[in-house]
Amino acid sequence: MKKIFVTALVIMALFSVVVSAQDNIEKKKIEFLISSVENLKGAKFIRNGSEHYGKEAAAHLRMKLQSIVVVQTADDFIRLCASKSSITGKPYMIRLSDGKTIKSEEYFREKLKEYNSTTK
Repeated sequence: MKKIFVTALVIMALFSVVVSAQDNIEKKKIEFLISSVENLKGAKFIRNGSEHYGKEAAAHLRMKLQSIVVVQTADDFIRLCASKSSITGKPYMIRLSDGKTIKSEEYFREKLKEYNSTTK
């Protein structure tokens, strides 16, 4: 019985290490996504009709990330924090320096693909 208990403890400890490592990977992805908009030159983040510079947008996304408990992955972050207003439901937009306006979800999904392709 003691051997089974010790084995179970070892398995739980290993699982905890794997989950913790996965959490760190996801946190790095999320920070990469936020930083990408924070450092976007000449672009505006549009939230509920108001335009914001990258630093303001990043601060808002970080605040939103802190308030939404269920965010565990970069995909969760995009769906729950970075795609639309949780108050009005209106999609967030990004007006790029060339004048083209895209949905922020599209922007963040492309950035996540970019991140994943460079870390493999």
